Amino acid sequence: MAKWVYSFGDGKAEGASAMKELLGGKGANLAEMANLGLPVPPGFTISTEVCTYYYANGQSYPPELKDQVDAALNHVGALAGHVFADPENPLLVSVRSGARASMPGMMDTVLNLGLNDVTVEAIARSSGDERFAWDSYRRFIQMYSNVVLGVEHHNFEEILEVHKDQKGYFQDTDLTAFDWRKVVASYKEAVERETKKPFPQDPREQLWGAISAVFSSWMNQRAITYRRLHDIPQSWGTAVNVQAMVFGNMGETSATGVAFTRNPSTGENALYGEFLVNAQGEDVVAGIRTPQNITEIARIAAKSDKPSMETVMPEVFNEFVRATQLLERHYRDMQDMEFTVERGKFWMLQTRNGKRTGRAALRVAVEMATSGLITREEAISRIEPGSLDQLLHPTLDPNAEKIIIATGLPASPGAACGEIVFSSDDAETLKAAGHKVILVRVETSPEDISGMHAAEGILTTRGGMTSHAAVVARGMGKPCVSGAGAVRVDYAAQTLTAQGRTFSKGDVITVDGTAGQVMEGAVPMLQPEVSGEFAELMGWADEVRRLKVRANADTPADARIARQFGAEGIGLCRTEHMFFDNERIVAVREMILAENEEGRRAALAKILPMQRSDFASLFEIMHGLPVTIRLLDPPLHEFLPHTSEEIAEVATAVGSTPEKLKRRADELHEFNPMLGFRGVRLAIAFPEIAEMQARAIFEGAVEAQAKTGRPVIAEIMAPLVFSKRELDLVKARIDAMAEAVASETGVAIPYHVGTMIELPRAALRAGEIAETAEFFSFGTNDLTQTTLGISRDDAGSFLGAYVQKGILPQDPFISIDVDGVGELVALAAERGRKTRDGIKLGICGEHGGDPASIAFCEKTGLDYVSCSPYRVPIARLAAAQAALGHAARSTA
Repeated sequence: MAKWVYSFGDGKAEGASAMKELLGGKGANLAEMANLGLPVPPGFTISTEVCTYYYANGQSYPPELKDQVDAALNHVGALAGHVFADPENPLLVSVRSGARASMPGMMDTVLNLGLNDVTVEAIARSSGDERFAWDSYRRFIQMYSNVVLGVEHHNFEEILEVHKDQKGYFQDTDLTAFDWRKVVASYKEAVERETKKPFPQDPREQLWGAISAVFSSWMNQRAITYRRLHDIPQSWGTAVNVQAMVFGNMGETSATGVAFTRNPSTGENALYGEFLVNAQGEDVVAGIRTPQNITEIARIAAKSDKPSMETVMPEVFNEFVRATQLLERHYRDMQDMEFTVERGKFWMLQTRNGKRTGRAALRVAVEMATSGLITREEAISRIEPGSLDQLLHPTLDPNAEKIIIATGLPASPGAACGEIVFSSDDAETLKAAGHKVILVRVETSPEDISGMHAAEGILTTRGGMTSHAAVVARGMGKPCVSGAGAVRVDYAAQTLTAQGRTFSKGDVITVDGTAGQVMEGAVPMLQPEVSGEFAELMGWADEVRRLKVRANADTPADARIARQFGAEGIGLCRTEHMFFDNERIVAVREMILAENEEGRRAALAKILPMQRSDFASLFEIMHGLPVTIRLLDPPLHEFLPHTSEEIAEVATAVGSTPEKLKRRADELHEFNPMLGFRGVRLAIAFPEIAEMQARAIFEGAVEAQAKTGRPVIAEIMAPLVFSKRELDLVKARIDAMAEAVASETGVAIPYHVGTMIELPRAALRAGEIAETAEFFSFGTNDLTQTTLGISRDDAGSFLGAYVQKGILPQDPFISIDVDGVGELVALAAERGRKTRDGIKLGICGEHGGDPASIAFCEKTGLDYVSCSPYRVPIARLAAAQAALGHAARSTA
């Protein structure tokens, strides 16, 4: 018989942490904690295979499952000393999801299951606390009705708020047993009104309703969105964990809390967390009550007047500290834990590898490697390359003037500024339109996941350091200020009010998630530095990676940033990008609109000194590292004058009439400019352009070499080539200019001529092209467009559907299409090497900064990747991880 259910408790378990694929992360870790002898409430896990069966069989269950669940329930009851569905001695359970990958807050949970109008009285008698029993019942009705029956939260919140107002209560803890009885009656009336059925009283009906709800929540919209954002396969499914309830809301000797073995924001090796006395777990993360610090040091630092757990429950605190130390040593990683104290008895409810910021991940990995807990290779492999993005962007200038309008908790570090929005829909819409936004909410919920992803930063008026907003923002690397209680948000009016001032949707604010501050307007930022643990880990990564990492840099500013972040040269300098400046674009327009060679040469004479100066600066900044310069590749639609003012400006510059230039611009108009008169075609039709650029390159190299005393490595690249003959014609012009400049200056600059492989025909004819080309740089942006027949500028309307329906595994402009574009790259590399042994091979599209694409480049044996300056550290780390992964596969 197939085994679908795995039990744990009383110091032993049928599963272990190695069974994460089958038991999910939560179930595997509960089993492991039980095996370690930690106090874990007994329970059982329904495996992820049931989830797969459930969706493959019309949302039905394997025939053996019911008997296995009943047997496991009896086992849990025997260990807990209670009987499920027994009216006199009832076992109450929690029902939680447990996917293989942690998905905090994305899926559904039900607590206190097994309560009904009869068992609530039994719980009141056995606990000696009638208030606790009815408080637990009202929580169960609200949670079960929402998760299983689909009754909206607000139906219950309104009832509770009205009751509190009538009684003059402020906190939920102010309500008496009599109050909760009345609230429960009102809750049940609301359920029957909304569902047309009474609230279910049969515990077994409740249990299977909750199990089905958890499996169904695997396919709810927020879980789907979370999986898409974190590349979690739908096929993994979720497990369901059923566990005996332990109660943190049984009075002043009971409590519940969430903690990390290290600070998830900074990585500091210090216990970090919050707890609440007389509460259940959802109270801590919901932000309804202000939680207390676990340690006395943290309480003092927070200037809190509420006692710490270390002071209130010293024995429990010491037991908890021992458990946290054991778990971190056992899992060899920072742990995120949930616990409950029931009348002085300590229970562990969950442990998992903790979500952390990029900065914290670096510190934790480096400190653990330095202490010998993990190896350097493990430290390298543990850092998500994309998380470094949090450290590679500006932070607030400490010397800048700041008008602080509110303060809250520093929930997720970093700073961001943007326009205020109050809904996720607005955040997504404005982000798509190119705006930067700050999402402002009273409190976030899992439904806000897409808006949080679109926002630059998040501000909430409620919630603590472990609230939904804080946890999700840290995982995304978004700055977040939570619990800014002095801020008043009016969703209807689309305003926030702070310190007597009102800000509306569209107003710009700055949030500093490191300091917990909210500021008016856009505050100046400082550039980041690669230092400390960041620099140390990068050094370890550089020792193991094989791929070189260059930068796409078109300006001296880009080149300096690239060097600062460890670039080993420039892999792509797009010379046309040097001319978007208003003072320069007129000369380029003159050249494009010229009707003859004489006119073009006149315009080129103006451009030459600009180019020479730019190239000299790049060579100088790179200090002898290779610089790959792409010959002019201006899509005409980007450079032609469009307005009458622009046409008049160019006409004045060339001594022509606006009417004549307008006719010439109309002649040059293209229906598909990305496949039009650009790239090498421009250099072949007008060789004087290639001549001017080659001269500027060589003269700039001579100038930089004289200034720095270091040899210059110049690589000149012809774009959009599809035949050897094209490259031959252009190379002849480059060679002639090299000889001319050497003759004029007495300095011969070593150089290489290569091409961008960005057309399928070029990839297919790579062997022939390599007879002339000394290097290939794969321009995967255009190679993706031309291979898939998709315009990157117009694909937004359908690419999402293609990914969602599984036609494409991801956006091919973000991560390389391995099966199509990747095969062309591999083919071109193989054919190029056959012709020219040792030909240099690189990639310079946007994929050069994508970890998955970098892994492909490692596997294909390319020599380097080139990416934007701010992604250079990401590429360095990803290249190291690819090398380690490739080595592991090679020895497997």
